[in-house]
Amino acid sequence: MMRIALALLLAILPGVALAQSVLSGDKENPVEINADDGIEWQRDTKTYIARGNARAARNGVEVFADTLTAFYRDGKDGSGQEVFRIDADGNVRVTSKSEKAFGDRGVYHVDEAVFVLVGANLRLETPSALITARDTLEYWNIRQLAVARGDAIVVGSDGQLRADILTAHITKEGNSDIEQIDAFGNVLVSTKTEIARGDEGVYNPRTETATLCGNVKITRGKNQLNGNCAEVNLKTGNSRLIGGGKRVKGLITPGN
Repeated sequence: MMRIALALLLAILPGVALAQSVLSGDKENPVEINADDGIEWQRDTKTYIARGNARAARNGVEVFADTLTAFYRDGKDGSGQEVFRIDADGNVRVTSKSEKAFGDRGVYHVDEAVFVLVGANLRLETPSALITARDTLEYWNIRQLAVARGDAIVVGSDGQLRADILTAHITKEGNSDIEQIDAFGNVLVSTKTEIARGDEGVYNPRTETATLCGNVKITRGKNQLNGNCAEVNLKTGNSRLIGGGKRVKGLITPGN
């Protein structure tokens, strides 16, 4: 089906010329919307509804969905209109330079450049990490952050790190990618041979090394090591306790 761009829609529909500034926003940060099955302008509710493989783009971030609903307000000094929120429904995908986020539904807060995804199979994919979540997945473009909430998991070569909340810091230099992931609440690292628990943690996707601190326990079979901090490599499966100023101790069961 021929793709209908908004610029064409504005040109052929009577009385729609004013709407061109809705997608322009401010001239330095325009919002572009297009869709396969057309775009509907609802003046009473101040919305545009794009249906069929709909796409919205701004500042290098693209949002794809079955349906996009853009909410606008009157511009400053009465000059045109500005999109301030975009709701996405069905097969939602958010992409930037090197990140891709997926969900069933989402809301893009344009002014803050924040996208919040919900639904089943929430996930964020980058060249160095795969993050999933149960409750929400947030992408903060200006702050270069991604936040996964609810049974959040980052997957490594030989294991995974799980926590209530994972906050991924995305580097702005060179190839944009995750440089660090902070873990909060019920932090657990599992490999093929052991499980490590702690109060909080930090994960480096490039080295696949997780550092846990606070009431750390490493369990391998019937053996257990306790300490203040520990390092676990999700690529090799190796781990070690770090004293952190406190004495470490272990319970070693013969034959294990």
